[in-house]
Amino acid sequence: MAAAGAEAAAEEEKRLPEGDPESGGDSDDEGDSDSSGDGEDEEKENEAEIQRLEEQLSINAFDYNCHLDLIKLLRQEGELVKLRRARQKMSELFPLTEGPEIWLEYAQYSIGGIGQEGGIERVRSIFERALTAVGLHVTKGTALWEAYREFENAILETAQPAPGSIPSPEQQQVLCSQLEKIHTLFRRQLGIPLLDMEASYAEYEEWSEEPIPETTVKNYKKALQQLEKCKPYEEALLGAETPKLAEYQAYIDFEMKAGDPARIQLIYERALAENCLVPDLWARYNQYLDRQLKVKELVLSAHDRAVRNCPWTVGLWIRYLLAMERHRVEHSIISEMFEKALNAGFIQATDYVEIWQAYLDYLRRRVDFTQDSSKELEELRSAFARAVEYLKQEVEERFSESGDPSCTIMQNWARVEARLCNNMQKARELWDNIMTKGNAKYANMWLEYYNLERAHGDTQHCRKALHRAVQCTSDYPEHVCEVLLTLERIEGTLEDWDAAVQKTENRLARVNEQRAKAAEKEAALAKQEEERAEQRKQARAEKKASKKAKKTRAGDKRKADEDDEGEWGQEEELPSKRHRAEGDGVLPEEDMEVETGLFGRSEKADGPAAPKEKASTSRKDIPKVFHDSSKDKVTVFVSNLSYTMAEPEAKLRELFGSCGEVVEVRAVFNNKGTFRGYCYVQFREEEAARQALGLDRTAVEGRPMFVSPCVDKNKNPDFKVFRYSTTLEKHKLFISGLPFSCTKEELEEVCKAHGNVKDIRLVTNRAGKPKGLAYVEYENEAQASQAVLKMDGLTVKDHVIKVMISNPPLRKLPERPDPSKASLALPRQIYGARGKGRTQLSMMPRALQRQSNPVAKAENGMVQNSPAASSEPPAEPKKMSNADFAKMLLKK
Repeated sequence: MAAAGAEAAAEEEKRLPEGDPESGGDSDDEGDSDSSGDGEDEEKENEAEIQRLEEQLSINAFDYNCHLDLIKLLRQEGELVKLRRARQKMSELFPLTEGPEIWLEYAQYSIGGIGQEGGIERVRSIFERALTAVGLHVTKGTALWEAYREFENAILETAQPAPGSIPSPEQQQVLCSQLEKIHTLFRRQLGIPLLDMEASYAEYEEWSEEPIPETTVKNYKKALQQLEKCKPYEEALLGAETPKLAEYQAYIDFEMKAGDPARIQLIYERALAENCLVPDLWARYNQYLDRQLKVKELVLSAHDRAVRNCPWTVGLWIRYLLAMERHRVEHSIISEMFEKALNAGFIQATDYVEIWQAYLDYLRRRVDFTQDSSKELEELRSAFARAVEYLKQEVEERFSESGDPSCTIMQNWARVEARLCNNMQKARELWDNIMTKGNAKYANMWLEYYNLERAHGDTQHCRKALHRAVQCTSDYPEHVCEVLLTLERIEGTLEDWDAAVQKTENRLARVNEQRAKAAEKEAALAKQEEERAEQRKQARAEKKASKKAKKTRAGDKRKADEDDEGEWGQEEELPSKRHRAEGDGVLPEEDMEVETGLFGRSEKADGPAAPKEKASTSRKDIPKVFHDSSKDKVTVFVSNLSYTMAEPEAKLRELFGSCGEVVEVRAVFNNKGTFRGYCYVQFREEEAARQALGLDRTAVEGRPMFVSPCVDKNKNPDFKVFRYSTTLEKHKLFISGLPFSCTKEELEEVCKAHGNVKDIRLVTNRAGKPKGLAYVEYENEAQASQAVLKMDGLTVKDHVIKVMISNPPLRKLPERPDPSKASLALPRQIYGARGKGRTQLSMMPRALQRQSNPVAKAENGMVQNSPAASSEPPAEPKKMSNADFAKMLLKK
């Protein structure tokens, strides 16, 4: 890449000692001493900001935006020395983008040194390099051509003789030469398909005193035709949203068919300017350069930019090492680049195995194996040893695994020693080390070693290896036994054959015995699991039956009360129990009216309470509708709805009507007629039910509505529905520490600056209240990685957020209680519905706790004395119910 910014900094350094106040156009006029107080204040603020940015970069050198702000302020203040240093530091960390704007700025900046010796030729060379790099840019290339022509026209003006004077032959020659340069620029530009070509052609016609040559006109028309072919792709890029990968790929395919290498290179560069963090795009570009252009400077520059933009991608480093070897780069430079790759911070242990293997392959290709010993061979062996040690210590310490469980690097080392160095003893030592790392139980490992011994060793070591393999192999012992018998059948003696047969028979007998035991154990475990499932099913059935029996007894009890009360019981139904939120000493208004209703009840009971009683009665009169499991495929289960939802059937029918024809909405109510917050929605077609699942988490009356498939939990007790992934997703971020007031739109505004945001999910509780957490999904993992670097520690509404790659921890499933041990557990009712909490400690004095007689409850909840305690003098008179008062009045 032509690092235009770095070269501009170098030119600054050259011109600084000359003390030219106008170089670069950044110096202030020394005579301007009448600056206002506001200017001085602004200068002080800029100096303080520069100091702050420098301190920030000393803490985090990879803060890209901080680098940009510092360079902008230094340029504004005219601090050329600091500006050069700042640009140099940034160019060392971040590759510069080779866009038309950068080249244009660099070329215009270089014009400031035109007065130096050779300054004009230097500016022309920069313009020529800029045209080579981005002069074919369809939409932005015209500006560069026009700037070049303006520069040449300015030189033409300076070469004109003074008015009234006759130019000398030398001056006339300079004028003709300069005019020809401008003519050449016009002709070159008109032969390239650029936007607004017609205006450039008209400008050439007006400027030129001679008619335009026929060749130039033909090239112009040809370029216009080519521009028409490119316009659809350019328009697609203008209308597309970042990162425009699909549009750029279509454009690249079009240019590849045309086959112009310069234009193919340009469109790749344009795509990479907007997608510099996409490893696949870099890989395709580098592959094209390696196979088609094969220009050393261009190829190596592209590879260097690739690994600097995407250092976490091991494939780009491997291609870079291969390209350097292909173009005969010095060994010391390649080794230095390999060390940089080791420090790049790969995200997988296997990446380090791949980069080591690529480097070892390079070192192996440098060795001349016709010599018994050489410096290159010793370097290769030391590199193999270092690789094994590096994977064992560095990589295993970081990832808890070496990334090379089958020891491929040691296997390759053994092959090199056996085949190329004829050192079978070293190869055997390496294979012995491989087997001690847990690979002795695999048949393929033993057969790999056997094949190596067969090709480069002797029969004795082959036989020894196979005997050990028969003894140790646990996955495919039959195969190893067959190979041993084949060896003895061809090369062994009778004694060898008998020993092999006996060894294989004994081993296979033990293997079959072990397999039989394992099968029995597996069958026993399967049987135990079936028994547990049956016990769970039986326990659920018993629990269900006991609940049903309790409801039946409660119904009989209410019926007996009604029979005893007669006409008095028809007025109002007694409350069965008080609500948990009510006080102990004060009854609610409704309950007070019920207690005093027999002695002249107020008319208020016929007011607001009457509609509630009527609605409750109407709900109770509705017959029970049992769930039809045969229609589960066309039914969805809807939960987490508000208990206060009015007319849930009508509202949900309207909500789910967009998915398909709704046959029935079955809302579930309790015995009092109150909506329980869930229901079943049955559709006409199965496809409509599948579409309805897409409404999951839709906000309904301020709460997220849960929509899940309708599944019988008795048949599928372990069925769980969770629509989001619980594994590592490299393209998705997990953000914590968000303010509760942060909306989805506000978070998207923050995140979209770092890539194309596909989806944002704010995590809420069941009531729909935010929890300060969010998941943000990007288009690819490169954008997500960039967002983590830029957003972690960011302040959003005075809250510092934490950003990381989404990798939810494994959920610990609760242990299922064993039905067989259920009798040992204490009844749950002893401590209440939530167990014995801190607020449920007994406050009764010990003296009163000694009373062991059971306490009975009356039908209306009032405590009555038990028969055992009836002989004792009562502490207070017996409390009576409404039914008792009614009987007393009837007796009178």
